[in-house]
Amino acid sequence: MPAEPLHPALAHAPSDAPRYGAVAMGLHWLLALLIVAAFSVGLYMAGLAFSPMRLKLINWHKWAGITILTLSALRLLWRLSHPPPPLPARIVEAMAGWQLVAHRGTHLLLYLLFFAVPLFGWAYSSGLGIPVVWFGVVPLPDLVPVDKDFAEAVLKPMHKGSAFTLAAVVLLHAAAALKHHLIDRDGLLERMWPK
Repeated sequence: MPAEPLHPALAHAPSDAPRYGAVAMGLHWLLALLIVAAFSVGLYMAGLAFSPMRLKLINWHKWAGITILTLSALRLLWRLSHPPPPLPARIVEAMAGWQLVAHRGTHLLLYLLFFAVPLFGWAYSSGLGIPVVWFGVVPLPDLVPVDKDFAEAVLKPMHKGSAFTLAAVVLLHAAAALKHHLIDRDGLLERMWPK
């Protein structure tokens, strides 16, 4: 028999809470997978010596970044035209004020970083004079003029710093979702989980 939720307002977590639509769910989980994969490859390739394998991983990392940027734009457009379902009143009432602020702030920061990380990476590649050719087929324009010193001193740290910030915010977002699912048992995670 499951234990009771910690807050009385959450005593009955209905499965009929307003849910995200299939498109929003699909984009959410696809982006999550791509972001984890791109971050993992980025960490791995950074430690490799110059080799054909490193070049292959760099290209894959760039392709993933441009795909993340494209899907993020689609997701943002979808979200603007299809507002997310409101949080159920019982969940809002059970959350402390700072948790609601953190909930909104985390989502805004995630969207900002979905764009910032790949754009900084694209700019870094442009600054080094290395073209970005999406999937080896679609050449993309340079975002900045070639300036290797600027690329190494400014753009590389911005890409790396924003990527690590995104990783931290993603972990925070996942931890909060798991807390709602495993401790509060309030049905919040089920809103974004396919049935």
